[in-house]
Amino acid sequence: MKFSLLIANYNNGKFFKDCYDSILAQEYKNWEVVIIDDRSTDDSVEVIKKIIGSDERFKLYENDANYGVGVTKAKLIEDASGDVCGYLDPDDIIKPNALKSAVQVLEKKKDVVLTYSRLAKCDQNLNIIKEFRAAMQVPNRQKTFFNFPIQIAPFVAFRRDAYLNGPKINPELKIAEDQDLYFKMYEVGKVHFINQTDYLYRAHSGGISQNANKEKSYSYYARSIWEAMQRRNLKQINGKPVPESYTDPKEIFALLEYQNKIPFRIKKKFIILLQKIFG
Repeated sequence: MKFSLLIANYNNGKFFKDCYDSILAQEYKNWEVVIIDDRSTDDSVEVIKKIIGSDERFKLYENDANYGVGVTKAKLIEDASGDVCGYLDPDDIIKPNALKSAVQVLEKKKDVVLTYSRLAKCDQNLNIIKEFRAAMQVPNRQKTFFNFPIQIAPFVAFRRDAYLNGPKINPELKIAEDQDLYFKMYEVGKVHFINQTDYLYRAHSGGISQNANKEKSYSYYARSIWEAMQRRNLKQINGKPVPESYTDPKEIFALLEYQNKIPFRIKKKFIILLQKIFG
């Protein structure tokens, strides 16, 4: 089972050496790396080329214009050749058993199309600040699952053929394209939580989800949820009507607020327990 690590780069070449070293340190060796540079304005391409050298496991492409992550991440999957794909940002790193752990699950559980583990937020020097403890197994086959509150987060691995045979990432999403992917994979098979920290997320001022982008991220996340509601033909959520068009992110999140309440959380744990017992 070949694993394709997918890297969308924009002005993060200065951090790529750490990312590169973490890939070479993987215990699982059957991998490739596909990199697309989204018209960086710095020297990222030159830096990355120098680091990967003539290693044929690394493939570097350049967009002819700055298209954003929605377009770039969708193209990465198309350009990959592996059985399994997983995104890795060029300013982040993964721990040595990240690929191995995902592949072991996917080889054993044929009905699982996506695995995820836990990330840790780090400072600019990759010193861990806080682990993302909200990550845990979510119930499968639930039409009202929208990763709210967020529990599916990197490191995520998914079957490439399951993606290619279903709906694709919305290229119009500039942020939250990962949520769009999770929802679409969730709709075609089971997801499985690997209880370990595999992904070290580097927080820095140039990060796409930082500072002014947080409000945009909130809006794009809501849009990806609304689109999932439409695909699943949901007319109501918890007795409230689903809007026929997407206009206000607050309107979408208000529909899901009940999922933060204790009764829903208890019900969710019970469903997960039953699914573990009966499959």
